[in-house]
Amino acid sequence: MSKTVSLPASLTIDPANRHVSLDVRDPDFYRNPLATYAAIHAQCPAFFWTEQAQWYFAGYEQVNGLLRDRRFGRQILHVATREELGMPAPKPHLQDFDALEAYSLLELEPPAHTRLRTLVNRAFVSRQIEQLKPEIAALAHRIIDGFEKDGHVELLKTYAEIIPVTVIARMLGVPVEDGPLLLDWSHRMVRMYMFNPTLETEHDANRASAEFSAYLAGIIAAKRQSPGDDLLTHMITTEKDGERLSDAELISTAVLLLNAGHEATVHQLGNAVHTILETGESPEMLFADDQATERTIEETMRYAAPLHIFQRYALSDITLDGGIHLKKGDKIGLLLAAANVDPKKFTDPLSFRPDRNEGVHVSFGAGLHFCIGAPLARLELKLSLPILFQRLPGLRLARPPVVRDSYHFHGLERLDLTW
Repeated sequence: MSKTVSLPASLTIDPANRHVSLDVRDPDFYRNPLATYAAIHAQCPAFFWTEQAQWYFAGYEQVNGLLRDRRFGRQILHVATREELGMPAPKPHLQDFDALEAYSLLELEPPAHTRLRTLVNRAFVSRQIEQLKPEIAALAHRIIDGFEKDGHVELLKTYAEIIPVTVIARMLGVPVEDGPLLLDWSHRMVRMYMFNPTLETEHDANRASAEFSAYLAGIIAAKRQSPGDDLLTHMITTEKDGERLSDAELISTAVLLLNAGHEATVHQLGNAVHTILETGESPEMLFADDQATERTIEETMRYAAPLHIFQRYALSDITLDGGIHLKKGDKIGLLLAAANVDPKKFTDPLSFRPDRNEGVHVSFGAGLHFCIGAPLARLELKLSLPILFQRLPGLRLARPPVVRDSYHFHGLERLDLTW
């Protein structure tokens, strides 16, 4: 099912020169970017975004291919200096934030990326994740037990946030009761990934990084004295080629897993519930069996993806198809959510069709940096969504939800439901 949406007044497209002007703060855009993506697909799926001063790519084949293209990387300073590229010096007030980024699995390139990912990957393969199924289902039921009789709930903070942060904390071996702390640090740090963060946002993200790092340093020290059966202990004690992770690597990896392990899932769960209720699809049909459930989950991730952009650096001078010339160190933007609604890949792409079976979306990325937590996110959605609708028949929107002004993360401020 699809709906008619208006294009943002701030959008102008010059297809001849492949230039797009668009204000990300325009409510018509961030509330529903899909209409804008459709206009871009129709006129210039590869374009220079004037306000962002760099090239962006919206086509499915382009995005999927560039995510796998090793001529591009998540960082550039392993092959060039700041002086060579004319990059500004690091900001002193972001010292603690930058220290975490320096060893982040999301930002590294081989061989450092290979070493870290190999140590972490074992815990996130599907056969390991499947063992969490009873625990996740029990957690979902227990949370619903707490509000079922109320007849109403704000779903994001009461349900959508609690499930993923609890699961990833338990996997890592971090006290579950510290969930509110983890969420606060994560929310403050993630604001740094928005376009043009304010100076206040930068200072606050740095404070959150310092607090998060100090907290995890204490957890790591305790686990060295008293190891547990958890992922953090595994990372502390496991060797690869005679090497172990340093404390800086351990802290960065734990922060990434805790942040990435819940931020996107919270938005995806909220977006999925909103989509299902807004389109009027029957939950009984959507979750009739395992196959229907899996297709529903994949379609919600295609249609209402939480992460819309992933960035890459050109590692050398490159000319792409269509005569797009990039210099070493240039950044490009890959529009994951736009690729998910490319009419060359998906029929009637702006429609929510839960029986769709037209290939994979790119909401988890692709290639070297494909989301390591994809099996966990899929399992959490596969369990938490059907349980919610089964336990609360007659579930409906209490009021139209407000979409966050936070492009390029797409999610809701809150989701008020009644039954």
